[in-house]
Amino acid sequence: MAFSLYSLLQAALLIINAIAVLHEERFLRHVGWGSDQGIGGFGEEPRIKAQLTNLIRSVRTVMRVPLIAVNSVTVILLLLFG
Repeated sequence: MAFSLYSLLQAALLIINAIAVLHEERFLRHVGWGSDQGIGGFGEEPRIKAQLTNLIRSVRTVMRVPLIAVNSVTVILLLLFG
């Protein structure tokens, strides 16, 4: 498999899909990354853990519909061109 722009985009799509399917109740809370974990006070810089949980939550919220479309296009391209 040659390293191309398409394979790089496909790898990014797989990573975004992996982030999108992480369930907060089933997986993240058991690991200690739930939404109630790591809440800082006013004026404090948010910790890395809080920033990553916010990133995961925002990816799941914002990218839900575009991921369906991009995954569909990717499957169709793979079926047509192998």
